[in-house]
Amino acid sequence: MNIPFLGHRHKKGGHAALRADPESVAALLSECELLRSQAAQAGVRLDDTPASLEALDQMVPRWRDDTEILPWLGNDAGLYLGTVVVRTVPGAAWEIRSDGEPVVRLASGREVEVVPAGQEWAASGAPELSQLYAEIAEA
Repeated sequence: MNIPFLGHRHKKGGHAALRADPESVAALLSECELLRSQAAQAGVRLDDTPASLEALDQMVPRWRDDTEILPWLGNDAGLYLGTVVVRTVPGAAWEIRSDGEPVVRLASGREVEVVPAGQEWAASGAPELSQLYAEIAEA
């Protein structure tokens, strides 16, 4: 998921503009409007905790029949996974790569591409978001 307006900031001032306000970047990436809407309709509360990832894994995937919603929901699922990681795993933080792709950087320096993982989950349900979280949190 390329975030164009973040890319423009990168071109003007490098990653310094993003590092200057990581909380704003985290807030922006945590919005996940489509996923939050779908979850609310299913009675699932997304409170940015690992337990909410388990609840998402249990949702009936009605979105898989809608080819327009599927990619957007996948992006949101990946960003939501990243949001939970950033808020609950010590030392984890968002980073925007030079290509505009948001990734989660762990304290170990490992980079986690959460958006492709969210897209796989939305399309097939595997791997589960809660399982991915557990693997990331262990690292």
